[in-house]
Amino acid sequence: MKQRISDERIEIIMGNLLRLGVLLSSVVILTGSVIYLLHHGNEHPHYHTFSSEPKKYTHIGSIVRDAFAGTGRSIIQLGVLLLIATPIARVAFSIVGFLMEKDLLYIVVTLVVLGVLLFSILG
Repeated sequence: MKQRISDERIEIIMGNLLRLGVLLSSVVILTGSVIYLLHHGNEHPHYHTFSSEPKKYTHIGSIVRDAFAGTGRSIIQLGVLLLIATPIARVAFSIVGFLMEKDLLYIVVTLVVLGVLLFSILG
């Protein structure tokens, strides 16, 4: 009976983790959007020329640094990174759950999944 309560508690924590991650990323993206529109809302887009994403918006360090400096686009990018990190945090927390249950097979499988996720994002 204690094992079932533990499983239910882990599921509740994982659900709350996902909810909190989505809510936090939504607030960050909304904040960045408001800041961006306050500074650039009256600009007219130039559809005849294509300009790719600046390099500073493709590196995590630059995004975080500029977000804390109050740059709207970087705050939006940080929100997107938080949204991407939410399911990764869930996979990492499920490793903790499987460690508590001492389920070696699922620990190994989840570590492989986490490794693939981190490699695909950071590699």
